[in-house]
Amino acid sequence: MPPSESPRADHTTRIVLDAEAEWTERDVGLPPGLRTKLLHADPAIHRSVRKIHFPPGYIEPRHTHKGWHCVVVMKGRMCVGGRDLRPGDYVFGWDEPHGPFEYPDGFEGFTVSMGADMHHVWDPGELYAYRRRWQPETEEGRRGCEAFDAWRRAQAEASRRT
Repeated sequence: MPPSESPRADHTTRIVLDAEAEWTERDVGLPPGLRTKLLHADPAIHRSVRKIHFPPGYIEPRHTHKGWHCVVVMKGRMCVGGRDLRPGDYVFGWDEPHGPFEYPDGFEGFTVSMGADMHHVWDPGELYAYRRRWQPETEEGRRGCEAFDAWRRAQAEASRRT
């Protein structure tokens, strides 16, 4: 796109009411289950601001992407790098391998990402072989871990057959 047609940075004030924003499935190359609420996107600088939700038991594989993101835990748990993050805690990820992140009891967070392509690149075999480090603290988390682990086993079996 010629410079005269480039999008301009959006500096307008925004108000987004949580009850009016919709959760949508988000395909950034991760296993199914990630949902987001887009709060603001600025294509001129490749920045997006979202709420994110991972279901109980979800494991976000070790990955890279072309850009950075930061996350503040709002609800649930995010287990990363040997740390059990709770509401109010913060994590930053750059374009170098990071993760896996575990969400044994589910998770909701606030994230800002910046990058033209935030598609996650990861090794499925590494995720299928991964051993959980964190145990759920809730019955919903236990059921979620069982369901996600069953999905991982099924994916591993399907990949062996192909």
